[in-house]
Amino acid sequence: MKNVKSALFIAVIAMAQACNSGSNTDSVKAANEANDNKDSASTAAKMDTATSATKMNTMPVDKDDADFAVKAANGGMMEVQLGNYAQQNAVSKRVKDFGAMMVKDHTKANEELKSIAASKNITLPSSIGSDAQKDMDDLMKKKGNDFDKAYMNMMLDDHKNDVKEFEKAAKDCKDPEIKTFAGKTLPVLLAHLDSTKAITGKH
Repeated sequence: MKNVKSALFIAVIAMAQACNSGSNTDSVKAANEANDNKDSASTAAKMDTATSATKMNTMPVDKDDADFAVKAANGGMMEVQLGNYAQQNAVSKRVKDFGAMMVKDHTKANEELKSIAASKNITLPSSIGSDAQKDMDDLMKKKGNDFDKAYMNMMLDDHKNDVKEFEKAAKDCKDPEIKTFAGKTLPVLLAHLDSTKAITGKH
């Protein structure tokens, strides 16, 4: 009987390890690969307009627009998770309030982007990519004022990059809905950037 229990225990551990190894797949990379395949299918569909099965697995947007959507979704998820963490763990009320603003504004933007992506058959990441997750993990190891300072410095750098990405998308995206989304979200990101500068004292 003990041998049977031991065998069952080992089997359960092996299954858990197998599941964990599968969950280590980078969600951002997987989304980009899925969109690559759909982009290829889009090209094939244009060449063979009679193939309805091919059309069903295509994107009505080009790859650059899909890449922007994936990057924006990944960044948005990170902003929400870190914002929630900052509300609970920051020392400064200004930092806590900034975290709350991140959660509110980026949750709204994330939901809008999800709706657009669904209508365009764009695959978005289901979780934060491994690079962003590593940055978050490193940040969450900090405590007290060290966390506040590191979090706000990260938010300053992130929003500088976000503003550049969204400015480019608002100008260059070919899909009108994605282009409008970028243009409408840009003023929100600029307001966030102003807040990070005010809190950090940096420019």
